[in-house]
Amino acid sequence: MKHPLPVRPAHICVLRLSALGDVCNLVPTIRVLQRLWPDARITWIIGKGEHSLLSGLSGVEFIVYDKATGWAGMREIWRQLGDTRFDVLLHMQQAMRASALSLGLKADLRIGYDKARAKDWQNWFTHRQLAPHDRAHVLESFLDFARLLGGEERVDAEPLRWDLAIPDSAYQEAARVTGEAPYVVVSPCANPRLRNFRNWSAEGYAAVIAHAWEEHGLRTVMTGGSSAQEQEMGARIRALCAEEAVIDAIGGTSLKGLLAMLDRARMVIAPDSGPVHMANALRTPTLGLFATTNPDRAAPYCWRRFVVDRYPDAVRRYLHKSPEAIPWGTRVRHPDAMSLIRADDVIAQFDALLDAAPSASPRSEPDHET
Repeated sequence: MKHPLPVRPAHICVLRLSALGDVCNLVPTIRVLQRLWPDARITWIIGKGEHSLLSGLSGVEFIVYDKATGWAGMREIWRQLGDTRFDVLLHMQQAMRASALSLGLKADLRIGYDKARAKDWQNWFTHRQLAPHDRAHVLESFLDFARLLGGEERVDAEPLRWDLAIPDSAYQEAARVTGEAPYVVVSPCANPRLRNFRNWSAEGYAAVIAHAWEEHGLRTVMTGGSSAQEQEMGARIRALCAEEAVIDAIGGTSLKGLLAMLDRARMVIAPDSGPVHMANALRTPTLGLFATTNPDRAAPYCWRRFVVDRYPDAVRRYLHKSPEAIPWGTRVRHPDAMSLIRADDVIAQFDALLDAAPSASPRSEPDHET
């Protein structure tokens, strides 16, 4: 017997700890839940870095879990929420750490992914599972939780909204780096996890930066974290570019400052990483570079048609299969896969996106809060 769904949930718990791009893709689901049940209280259990990105999100109470604290951090959250019982817990993280954390939370109903999408036996920790949704984009998978609770027709009739909070201080921080002239943002590196080959070449980025400067008069601001890999990539790109064409801000902004910088950019160019989804959430024109991950699943959602997509080629060359024959979400873990992306392809999409941007995703109404 299935556990019944709440008709009017009074308190909803969202459990999603990471990562930066994923939590950005989850925000439209939060906004839909708020519009369906405006009186409902929403508590989001989130990772430390992800909270620094989304802090100030209206109508949401955040409980922050720092994974570095391990079991002690989980016990503190259980203590903090010891007197709280949720009407429904939306278990949106397919990871054993999140499932373990969920065990100490009190909820009348626990909803997780269907068996095909669940990982690390997540379905063992939930009462009900989502309906199957083959070949779903990450953002659509999150919306499936709202569809189960509120009905598909009601949810799909709602527009996508993010309304991220960006304080004035973040815009001031960004302006100190970018100045007032129009600019493009390049975030060249993805998270340097093991066998995570998502980075394009310094030479390719330099060619696009030169094109932006010489043909369009647009300087490029490079952004990223402070890791040695990112600093080295920035130095290599900078050495290949005219000095006046590029501003190196790698490791030089807070997450809120980066949001402000992306919000004011003419375009953002990056591989499959947090910044493409952050830019997408701000409706900034976004050019994603994809070869090792499937853009049909993970591209910047509102700008999918402008992705440079070499994933099918990478699957055929390095996995020796057709894209249709592999499981959904399979990554091509080969260090040469991103080299299938050519600079000419990126430049062509750059020009197409620059021309189409004013009409491709209207930005007449601000989609952020200050």
